[in-house]
Amino acid sequence: MPASTAHAAQRCIDALSTAAHSSSSPLYTVMTMANTLELSRQAWVIRGQSRSRRVGGWPVWFARNTAEKPMFYLHSAASSAQLCALSDETAQRGILCNDIENQPSAWPRGTQPSLPLWLATHPRCTPYDPASGAEARAIVLAGLRTLYVEGKPGFYYLALHDQDSAVTLDAQDRDDALKGMYPIQRRQGQVRLLGAGRALVEVAEAAQLLEQDWNITAQLWSCPSYTRLAREAAAAERWNRLHPTAPRHSCHLRECLGGSSAPVIAVTGYPQAIVDQLAAHVEARFVALGAGSVQATAPSRYWIVVCALRALVDEGCMDANQVEKAMDRYALN
Repeated sequence: MPASTAHAAQRCIDALSTAAHSSSSPLYTVMTMANTLELSRQAWVIRGQSRSRRVGGWPVWFARNTAEKPMFYLHSAASSAQLCALSDETAQRGILCNDIENQPSAWPRGTQPSLPLWLATHPRCTPYDPASGAEARAIVLAGLRTLYVEGKPGFYYLALHDQDSAVTLDAQDRDDALKGMYPIQRRQGQVRLLGAGRALVEVAEAAQLLEQDWNITAQLWSCPSYTRLAREAAAAERWNRLHPTAPRHSCHLRECLGGSSAPVIAVTGYPQAIVDQLAAHVEARFVALGAGSVQATAPSRYWIVVCALRALVDEGCMDANQVEKAMDRYALN
Protein backbone atom coordinates (compact mmCIF):
# COMPACT_ATOMS: atom_id res chain seq x y z
CA MET A 1 0.00 0.00 0.00
CA PRO A 2 1.58 3.34 -1.05
CA ALA A 3 2.39 5.71 1.78
CA SER A 4 0.30 8.40 0.10
CA THR A 5 -2.77 6.15 0.23
CA ALA A 6 -2.30 5.38 3.92
CA HIS A 7 -1.76 9.10 4.55
CA ALA A 8 -4.98 10.01 2.74
CA ALA A 9 -6.90 7.37 4.69
CA GLN A 10 -5.51 8.60 7.99
CA ARG A 11 -6.55 12.14 7.14
CA CYS A 12 -10.05 10.82 6.40
CA ILE A 13 -10.12 9.09 9.78
CA ASP A 14 -8.89 12.26 11.52
CA ALA A 15 -11.55 14.36 9.77
CA LEU A 16 -14.32 11.95 10.77
CA SER A 17 -13.04 11.65 14.32
CA THR A 18 -13.06 15.40 14.90
CA ALA A 19 -16.38 16.08 13.12
CA ALA A 20 -19.45 16.56 15.31
CA HIS A 21 -21.78 13.57 15.42
CA SER A 22 -24.88 12.50 17.30
CA SER A 23 -26.97 9.36 17.78
CA SER A 24 -29.06 8.77 14.68
CA SER A 25 -29.91 6.17 12.05
CA PRO A 26 -27.23 4.29 10.09
CA LEU A 27 -28.35 6.01 6.88
CA TYR A 28 -28.14 9.56 8.30
CA THR A 29 -24.83 8.79 9.98
CA VAL A 30 -23.25 7.49 6.78
CA MET A 31 -24.59 10.40 4.72
CA THR A 32 -23.09 12.83 7.24
CA MET A 33 -19.77 10.98 7.11
CA ALA A 34 -19.84 11.12 3.30
CA ASN A 35 -20.23 14.89 3.43
CA THR A 36 -17.25 15.16 5.77
CA LEU A 37 -15.13 12.97 3.47
CA GLU A 38 -16.04 15.12 0.48
CA LEU A 39 -14.90 18.24 2.31
CA SER A 40 -11.62 16.56 3.27
CA ARG A 41 -10.78 15.96 -0.42
CA GLN A 42 -8.91 12.82 0.65
CA ALA A 43 -11.44 10.26 -0.61
CA TRP A 44 -13.57 9.52 -3.65
CA VAL A 45 -17.20 9.87 -2.56
CA ILE A 46 -19.44 8.47 -5.28
CA ARG A 47 -23.20 8.78 -5.04
CA GLY A 48 -24.86 6.26 -7.29
CA GLN A 49 -28.05 8.30 -7.54
CA SER A 50 -26.18 11.19 -9.20
CA ARG A 51 -25.50 10.68 -12.90
CA SER A 52 -22.67 13.19 -12.88
CA ARG A 53 -20.80 11.10 -10.30
CA ARG A 54 -21.52 7.62 -11.58
CA VAL A 55 -18.26 5.77 -11.99
CA GLY A 56 -18.81 4.83 -15.63
CA GLY A 57 -15.66 3.46 -17.28
CA TRP A 58 -12.93 5.31 -15.37
CA PRO A 59 -10.77 3.76 -12.62
CA VAL A 60 -12.37 4.77 -9.35
CA TRP A 61 -9.21 5.46 -7.39
CA PHE A 62 -6.94 7.00 -10.03
CA ALA A 63 -7.19 10.46 -11.53
CA ARG A 64 -4.39 12.53 -13.09
CA ASN A 65 -1.89 9.81 -12.20
CA THR A 66 -2.44 10.12 -8.46
CA ALA A 67 -2.25 7.14 -6.08
CA GLU A 68 -5.22 5.22 -4.72
CA LYS A 69 -7.49 7.12 -2.37
CA PRO A 70 -10.23 5.68 -0.14
CA MET A 71 -13.44 5.02 -2.08
CA PHE A 72 -16.83 5.54 -0.45
CA TYR A 73 -19.76 4.47 -2.62
CA LEU A 74 -23.41 5.28 -1.79
CA HIS A 75 -25.78 3.24 -3.92
CA SER A 76 -29.06 1.34 -4.16
CA ALA A 77 -28.72 -2.27 -5.31
CA ALA A 78 -31.71 -4.63 -5.12
CA SER A 79 -30.18 -7.79 -6.61
CA SER A 80 -26.97 -9.77 -6.49
CA ALA A 81 -26.47 -9.03 -10.20
CA GLN A 82 -26.49 -5.28 -9.53
CA LEU A 83 -24.15 -5.64 -6.57
CA CYS A 84 -21.82 -7.93 -8.51
CA ALA A 85 -21.62 -5.37 -11.33
CA LEU A 86 -20.91 -2.63 -8.81
CA SER A 87 -18.17 -4.59 -7.08
CA ASP A 88 -16.56 -5.33 -10.44
CA GLU A 89 -16.78 -1.63 -11.36
CA THR A 90 -14.94 -0.74 -8.16
CA ALA A 91 -12.42 -3.57 -8.57
CA GLN A 92 -13.73 -5.04 -5.30
CA ARG A 93 -12.29 -2.20 -3.25
CA GLY A 94 -13.76 0.43 -0.98
CA ILE A 95 -16.72 0.88 1.33
CA LEU A 96 -20.06 0.19 -0.35
CA CYS A 97 -23.19 1.47 1.39
CA ASN A 98 -26.60 0.26 0.22
CA ASP A 99 -29.80 2.14 1.15
CA ILE A 100 -32.21 -0.05 -0.84
CA GLU A 101 -34.25 -1.16 2.18
CA ASN A 102 -35.58 2.38 2.59
CA GLN A 103 -37.33 2.21 -0.78
CA PRO A 104 -40.67 0.51 -1.60
CA SER A 105 -40.21 -3.08 -2.72
CA ALA A 106 -42.03 -6.40 -2.85
CA TRP A 107 -38.95 -8.05 -1.34
CA PRO A 108 -38.10 -8.09 2.38
CA ARG A 109 -35.70 -5.24 3.06
CA GLY A 110 -35.94 -4.22 -0.59
CA THR A 111 -33.51 -6.87 -1.82
CA GLN A 112 -33.94 -10.11 -3.71
CA PRO A 113 -33.00 -13.22 -1.67
CA SER A 114 -29.88 -13.73 -3.78
CA LEU A 115 -28.24 -10.52 -2.58
CA PRO A 116 -27.54 -11.45 1.06
CA LEU A 117 -26.42 -14.92 -0.03
CA TRP A 118 -24.00 -13.33 -2.49
CA LEU A 119 -22.65 -11.15 0.31
CA ALA A 120 -22.21 -14.10 2.64
CA THR A 121 -20.31 -16.20 0.11
CA HIS A 122 -18.12 -13.53 -1.50
CA PRO A 123 -14.63 -14.09 -0.05
CA ARG A 124 -13.49 -10.48 -0.55
CA CYS A 125 -16.59 -8.91 0.99
CA THR A 126 -16.99 -8.10 4.68
CA PRO A 127 -20.74 -7.48 5.08
CA TYR A 128 -22.37 -5.58 7.93
CA ASP A 129 -25.97 -4.85 8.90
CA PRO A 130 -25.67 -2.06 11.50
CA ALA A 131 -28.58 -1.47 13.85
CA SER A 132 -27.56 2.05 14.86
CA GLY A 133 -25.63 5.07 13.69
CA ALA A 134 -22.98 4.32 16.31
CA GLU A 135 -22.40 0.87 14.79
CA ALA A 136 -22.28 2.30 11.26
CA ARG A 137 -19.75 4.93 12.30
CA ALA A 138 -17.48 2.34 13.93
CA ILE A 139 -17.65 0.11 10.84
CA VAL A 140 -16.80 2.90 8.39
CA LEU A 141 -13.81 4.00 10.48
CA ALA A 142 -12.63 0.39 10.73
CA GLY A 143 -13.03 -0.05 6.98
CA LEU A 144 -10.86 2.99 6.24
CA ARG A 145 -8.20 1.74 8.63
CA THR A 146 -8.25 -1.89 7.48
CA LEU A 147 -8.44 -1.33 3.73
CA TYR A 148 -6.31 1.76 3.27
CA VAL A 149 -4.03 2.23 6.27
CA GLU A 150 -3.23 -1.46 6.76
CA GLY A 151 -3.67 -2.18 3.05
CA LYS A 152 -5.73 -5.36 3.33
CA PRO A 153 -7.61 -6.52 0.20
CA GLY A 154 -11.37 -6.60 -0.31
CA PHE A 155 -14.29 -4.30 0.40
CA TYR A 156 -16.74 -3.50 3.20
CA TYR A 157 -20.51 -3.53 2.67
CA LEU A 158 -23.08 -1.77 4.87
CA ALA A 159 -26.85 -2.19 4.64
CA LEU A 160 -28.43 1.08 5.75
CA HIS A 161 -31.83 1.86 7.24
CA ASP A 162 -33.27 5.18 8.39
CA GLN A 163 -34.62 4.19 11.81
CA ASP A 164 -33.12 6.37 14.54
CA SER A 165 -31.32 4.79 17.47
CA ALA A 166 -29.92 6.22 20.69
CA VAL A 167 -27.39 3.40 21.13
CA THR A 168 -23.90 4.48 22.18
CA LEU A 169 -20.82 2.25 22.16
CA ASP A 170 -17.81 2.23 24.46
CA ALA A 171 -14.40 1.15 23.16
CA GLN A 172 -14.97 -2.52 23.96
CA ASP A 173 -18.40 -2.52 22.31
CA ARG A 174 -16.92 -0.98 19.15
CA ASP A 175 -14.24 -3.68 18.95
CA ASP A 176 -16.78 -6.44 19.54
CA ALA A 177 -19.25 -4.96 17.04
CA LEU A 178 -16.59 -5.13 14.34
CA LYS A 179 -16.03 -8.81 15.17
CA GLY A 180 -19.76 -9.42 14.68
CA MET A 181 -21.60 -9.10 18.00
CA TYR A 182 -21.68 -7.28 21.32
CA PRO A 183 -24.03 -7.30 24.34
CA ILE A 184 -26.84 -4.77 24.73
CA GLN A 185 -27.78 -6.28 28.10
CA ARG A 186 -24.95 -7.99 29.97
CA ARG A 187 -27.13 -9.77 32.54
CA GLN A 188 -27.50 -13.54 32.49
CA GLY A 189 -30.72 -14.73 30.89
CA GLN A 190 -32.87 -17.82 30.56
CA VAL A 191 -32.75 -17.22 26.81
CA ARG A 192 -30.34 -15.28 24.62
CA LEU A 193 -31.74 -13.11 21.84
CA LEU A 194 -29.59 -11.98 18.91
CA GLY A 195 -30.67 -9.34 16.40
CA ALA A 196 -29.14 -7.51 13.44
CA GLY A 197 -29.98 -4.24 11.72
CA ARG A 198 -33.56 -3.02 11.85
CA ALA A 199 -34.64 -6.43 13.25
CA LEU A 200 -32.92 -5.60 16.55
CA VAL A 201 -35.87 -3.38 17.48
CA GLU A 202 -38.28 -6.33 17.36
CA VAL A 203 -35.80 -8.48 19.26
CA ALA A 204 -35.54 -5.87 22.02
CA GLU A 205 -39.33 -5.63 22.22
CA ALA A 206 -39.52 -9.43 22.43
CA ALA A 207 -37.12 -9.36 25.38
CA GLN A 208 -39.47 -6.98 27.20
CA LEU A 209 -42.52 -9.13 26.43
CA LEU A 210 -40.77 -12.26 27.71
CA GLU A 211 -40.11 -10.56 31.02
CA GLN A 212 -43.45 -8.76 31.37
CA ASP A 213 -45.77 -11.54 30.18
CA TRP A 214 -43.86 -14.74 31.01
CA ASN A 215 -41.34 -13.82 33.73
CA ILE A 216 -38.50 -14.97 31.45
CA THR A 217 -35.25 -13.00 31.51
CA ALA A 218 -33.46 -12.52 28.20
CA GLN A 219 -29.90 -11.57 27.40
CA LEU A 220 -29.81 -9.25 24.38
CA TRP A 221 -27.08 -9.05 21.73
CA SER A 222 -26.62 -6.86 18.66
CA CYS A 223 -25.02 -8.72 15.75
CA PRO A 224 -23.84 -6.35 13.00
CA SER A 225 -22.34 -9.26 11.04
CA TYR A 226 -23.57 -12.84 11.30
CA THR A 227 -21.36 -13.65 8.33
CA ARG A 228 -18.16 -12.42 9.97
CA LEU A 229 -18.99 -14.44 13.08
CA ALA A 230 -19.58 -17.58 11.00
CA ARG A 231 -16.42 -17.14 8.93
CA GLU A 232 -14.20 -16.74 11.98
CA ALA A 233 -15.84 -19.73 13.70
CA ALA A 234 -15.39 -21.90 10.62
CA ALA A 235 -11.74 -20.85 10.28
CA ALA A 236 -11.07 -21.70 13.93
CA GLU A 237 -12.77 -25.06 13.55
CA ARG A 238 -10.70 -25.89 10.46
CA TRP A 239 -7.47 -24.90 12.22
CA ASN A 240 -8.35 -27.11 15.19
CA ARG A 241 -9.08 -30.01 12.87
CA LEU A 242 -5.72 -29.63 11.13
CA HIS A 243 -3.82 -29.27 14.43
CA PRO A 244 -5.45 -31.84 16.75
CA THR A 245 -2.58 -31.85 19.27
CA ALA A 246 -2.16 -28.06 19.53
CA PRO A 247 -4.06 -25.76 21.89
CA ARG A 248 -7.46 -25.08 20.37
CA HIS A 249 -8.24 -21.79 18.66
CA SER A 250 -11.34 -20.00 19.86
CA CYS A 251 -13.54 -17.45 18.08
CA HIS A 252 -15.61 -14.41 19.03
CA LEU A 253 -18.90 -16.29 18.70
CA ARG A 254 -17.89 -18.99 21.18
CA GLU A 255 -16.35 -16.45 23.54
CA CYS A 256 -19.65 -14.57 23.61
CA LEU A 257 -22.04 -17.52 23.83
CA GLY A 258 -19.92 -20.15 25.56
CA GLY A 259 -20.36 -21.09 29.19
CA SER A 260 -24.15 -21.16 29.10
CA SER A 261 -26.77 -23.67 27.96
CA ALA A 262 -29.54 -21.06 27.58
CA PRO A 263 -31.24 -21.30 24.17
CA VAL A 264 -30.11 -18.86 21.49
CA ILE A 265 -32.66 -17.19 19.20
CA ALA A 266 -30.97 -15.34 16.32
CA VAL A 267 -33.00 -12.99 14.12
CA THR A 268 -32.34 -11.21 10.83
CA GLY A 269 -34.45 -9.25 8.36
CA TYR A 270 -32.75 -11.17 5.56
CA PRO A 271 -33.72 -14.80 4.74
CA GLN A 272 -33.06 -17.34 7.48
CA ALA A 273 -30.05 -18.79 5.65
CA ILE A 274 -27.94 -15.84 6.81
CA VAL A 275 -28.40 -16.84 10.46
CA ASP A 276 -28.19 -20.57 9.72
CA GLN A 277 -24.46 -20.00 9.19
CA LEU A 278 -24.03 -19.93 12.99
CA ALA A 279 -25.87 -23.16 13.76
CA ALA A 280 -22.85 -25.47 13.60
CA HIS A 281 -20.86 -23.27 15.96
CA VAL A 282 -23.35 -22.70 18.81
CA GLU A 283 -23.31 -25.43 21.46
CA ALA A 284 -26.65 -24.48 23.04
CA ARG A 285 -30.08 -25.02 21.47
CA PHE A 286 -30.15 -22.70 18.47
CA VAL A 287 -33.15 -21.21 16.64
CA ALA A 288 -32.59 -19.18 13.44
CA LEU A 289 -35.30 -16.75 12.33
CA GLY A 290 -35.43 -14.57 9.23
CA ALA A 291 -37.70 -13.35 6.48
CA GLY A 292 -39.84 -16.32 5.49
CA SER A 293 -39.26 -18.31 8.68
CA VAL A 294 -42.71 -17.63 10.17
CA GLN A 295 -43.96 -14.72 8.04
CA ALA A 296 -42.96 -13.10 4.76
CA THR A 297 -41.02 -10.30 6.42
CA ALA A 298 -38.70 -10.38 9.43
CA PRO A 299 -40.29 -12.14 12.43
CA SER A 300 -42.39 -9.92 14.67
CA ARG A 301 -41.69 -9.60 18.38
CA TYR A 302 -44.58 -11.97 19.07
CA TRP A 303 -43.16 -14.76 16.94
CA ILE A 304 -39.76 -14.25 18.54
CA VAL A 305 -41.40 -14.69 21.97
CA VAL A 306 -43.21 -17.84 20.86
CA CYS A 307 -40.02 -19.34 19.41
CA ALA A 308 -38.12 -18.53 22.61
CA LEU A 309 -40.82 -20.22 24.72
CA ARG A 310 -40.80 -23.26 22.41
CA ALA A 311 -37.02 -23.52 22.84
CA LEU A 312 -37.44 -23.45 26.62
CA VAL A 313 -40.09 -26.17 26.37
CA ASP A 314 -37.72 -28.29 24.30
CA GLU A 315 -35.10 -27.82 27.01
CA GLY A 316 -37.57 -29.03 29.63
CA CYS A 317 -37.65 -25.64 31.35
CA MET A 318 -41.39 -24.96 31.06
CA ASP A 319 -44.71 -26.59 30.23
CA ALA A 320 -45.72 -26.94 26.58
CA ASN A 321 -49.13 -25.37 27.17
CA GLN A 322 -47.37 -22.03 27.69
CA VAL A 323 -46.60 -21.93 23.97
CA GLU A 324 -50.27 -22.45 23.12
CA LYS A 325 -51.21 -19.70 25.55
CA ALA A 326 -48.72 -17.37 23.87
CA MET A 327 -50.13 -18.18 20.43
CA ASP A 328 -53.61 -17.26 21.68
CA ARG A 329 -52.46 -14.18 23.57
CA TYR A 330 -50.72 -12.70 20.53
CA ALA A 331 -53.38 -13.83 18.03
CA LEU A 332 -50.96 -16.00 16.05
CA ASN A 333 -53.27 -18.99 15.63
